[in-house]
Amino acid sequence: MPLRSLGRWLLGLALLNAMLLTPVWLLYGDPASRWLALEACLLTGLLALLPSSGLLAGLRWGVVALVMAFLLVGLGDLATHLAFGRSLNLYLDLPLLPAVFNLLEGNLGFPVACLVVLGAVALLALAAWLLARLAGKLQGTARGGPAVVGALLLMVASGALIAAELQQVRPLPGARAPLVDTLRFQGRQLVETRRAHRDFAARMVAEPDRVTAMPGLAGRDVLLVFVESYGISALFDERYARVLEPRLDAMAERFDAAGLSAASGILEAPIRGGQSWLAHATALSGLRIDNSLWYRLMLDSERTTLVDDFRATGHRTLAVMPAITMAWPEGRAYDFDEIHAAADIDYAGPPLNWVTMPDQYTLHHFQTRIRPDAGASPLFAQIALISSHAPWTPILPVLDDWDRVGDGSVFARWEDAGEPPDELWQDLERVRDHYARSLDYALGAGARWTADFVDDETLVILLGDHQAAPLITGDSARGGVPVHVISGDAGLLEPFLARGFVPGTHPPGPEHYAQGGVAGQEDLRGWLHEAFGADEAPDTSTIP
Repeated sequence: MPLRSLGRWLLGLALLNAMLLTPVWLLYGDPASRWLALEACLLTGLLALLPSSGLLAGLRWGVVALVMAFLLVGLGDLATHLAFGRSLNLYLDLPLLPAVFNLLEGNLGFPVACLVVLGAVALLALAAWLLARLAGKLQGTARGGPAVVGALLLMVASGALIAAELQQVRPLPGARAPLVDTLRFQGRQLVETRRAHRDFAARMVAEPDRVTAMPGLAGRDVLLVFVESYGISALFDERYARVLEPRLDAMAERFDAAGLSAASGILEAPIRGGQSWLAHATALSGLRIDNSLWYRLMLDSERTTLVDDFRATGHRTLAVMPAITMAWPEGRAYDFDEIHAAADIDYAGPPLNWVTMPDQYTLHHFQTRIRPDAGASPLFAQIALISSHAPWTPILPVLDDWDRVGDGSVFARWEDAGEPPDELWQDLERVRDHYARSLDYALGAGARWTADFVDDETLVILLGDHQAAPLITGDSARGGVPVHVISGDAGLLEPFLARGFVPGTHPPGPEHYAQGGVAGQEDLRGWLHEAFGADEAPDTSTIP
């Protein structure tokens, strides 16, 4: 074989190997244990055998498309692991692409978000061009008997090793078949997800479901307040606990001074890292909703939720969602009496990167504008506190005087405070520090509002929506979220204490959590039915 052809083989093998293994190296590290992609050998031999002209010559474009598709899926899998702590599921995750761009736009602004997307597309286009060019150079280099035999041997040997890999046999240490593994994994996920989809739909039909009034909460305001990215790692991980444990102590003192009782526990969230709407849906419906298909299926069904239960109890139902900046048909599907999205909240201050308005203003607006408008009707409200959403900059102080909050223009002084996101995110340790401080702000604002405005005719359930991304919490962190139940009527807390909650603002420690048996957010609706509903109320705690 001519040295020039051998050089092209080696170069082609090296490039294909790097493209197939880069996502694996980035995700798992340790390149020494994964140094050879067997498909790179197979495709190198195939390209060398392809004629440079004729009908078969065009097959090289199929090779290029296959490798680029794998690269996209591999990088998508890496991003999904970093953001949500799980593998990419093409069947479920493709609809999230617009949400990814919206997050970039909220954090970086539209022009920069567009530049990021264009930069990513340009890099992928460059990779595709290099691959196509090299494939063209490699194509047809197996000329003559020895070269043909060499290419065939390369293909046969790599094919045999791939077959062994599929049987979990690895005669060549460090050799992997990432492309084949990805195809097999995504195919299996497709089959399993479609089957689970059918089972979920059938179970929704089969499970008893009806509106359940809760006379034990009649005449009282019930406020379900979600705190963005408030997971148990914030309390169990020393990096964050040193900031947040003093905050929980301060909350307890403030509640005690205001004559309020508190109980705290842990619930398991269905998701990690993002997609807060799935946690909201889980708590409202009594179903574990951990993906977009389940979410859409639940909303499109006749499934009842806590919104229906509290309306039957005599409450006016509403959602306060300051992060909603576009059309939100889901709110209509829940059938809230009122929806207060960002555009419906009179806020004169600036947006703070992704955060449309600080949590203290959201609570101030609820207290001064929304709550009085309800008149004599008790309220059931879902309220989203979003200041602890990434990128966690700037960090605001909690204002001592609610009158200073006013129309929100007071927050203009913090518009350019702190580091911009593109600078902050160059240092992961500073990002983690900002994460803890943003939660400290969110809990501080929530605690101040609760102490000042909650009485014995109000039940507040303050809970996290999900853990932060594994980038912040670590890959091994579990998905629990703290829950604080607060009221001036201590009797309203008894059902929660009976289910493992403890008095005060500190949830049970990690040793309790490690013992298992922690309920899920989907159990909350059943608990409320059992504690405050009619005797014939259905038990939804067994619904998945």
